[in-house]
Amino acid sequence: MECNENYNYEKSIKKWYLTFLNRSKAYKLCRPKLLSLPAIVKTQLHPNSRFNSDYHFATLTQIEPELANFIFEKHNKQTLDFADPLAVKLLNKALLKAHYQIEFWDIPEHYLCPAIPGRADYIHYIADLLNGASQDRQIKGLDIGTGASCVYPIIGVGEYNWQFVGTDIDPISVKTAQMIVKSNPPIGKKIEVRQQKQADHIFTGVIKKGEQFAFSMCNPPFHKSLAEAFKGNQRKIKNLTGKTPAKSQFNFGGQQAELWCKGGEIAFVSQMITESQAYAENIQWFTCLISKKENIKPLQKRLQQVKAKQVRVIDMAQGNKVSRILAWCYT
Repeated sequence: MECNENYNYEKSIKKWYLTFLNRSKAYKLCRPKLLSLPAIVKTQLHPNSRFNSDYHFATLTQIEPELANFIFEKHNKQTLDFADPLAVKLLNKALLKAHYQIEFWDIPEHYLCPAIPGRADYIHYIADLLNGASQDRQIKGLDIGTGASCVYPIIGVGEYNWQFVGTDIDPISVKTAQMIVKSNPPIGKKIEVRQQKQADHIFTGVIKKGEQFAFSMCNPPFHKSLAEAFKGNQRKIKNLTGKTPAKSQFNFGGQQAELWCKGGEIAFVSQMITESQAYAENIQWFTCLISKKENIKPLQKRLQQVKAKQVRVIDMAQGNKVSRILAWCYT
């Protein structure tokens, strides 16, 4: 992402934060008691997921009243327009308040707004990889590309009481994530957000000498170009709505570094594998989401070349989306 040197990022963040706090103060005055959610069984999410039941919109709209404007009936069932980024953002705010006690959460316009259940699944599968790490054992994770939302660290703290370092190359993402952490006491001492100032590196520059992590995680940019990202978004909207979107419609958020990079997913993860050799004593398990199945075999071959001792591929599925986690270690 190119930064405008004349733009006052600090002023922009402070203005956004004041609006954020004013809305949050109003919420705290009328916050409803959380209700137990009925168990309407869904499939495919991790067995430990707290999202293995349909969203209880009656409760979620008490927590985030504006969400009610985006709920409608379909096939005698309440649902949401998941192609609308504002609807997804409001749903995320409600879910984070309901399940993880996150009182203050917001992201700037046009930044990636990830779905909470799928992100929680990644966390649960990492817990499996760590042999069911309990809350009594202090685990520290490294989130590469944490984004403005800081979602993976928030969920990791809420589910397993882990500690996190989140990194990002985008200064607005870093400042926004830091503001979210600072504004929520339950996570304030558990999460640190650092800026990666070396755009050509992934681990170099953000891991301190002698620092130890049980794992690293990453949801990498998987498109090769903005045009490819646009086409992928068009397919996504059509799958969600059944309609062909207008050519100008670019409905999901996301900055360049979040959506695409030169060479796409395989180039990014290949670089991650190369760099991981130098940090074999700092990180126990390296992990990364892989969205394109055809990339698995060449990446496994690359891991053989760097002599990774253990390599695992963990399948994940949420609804119509299928992805997998590639994990490797050197011990």
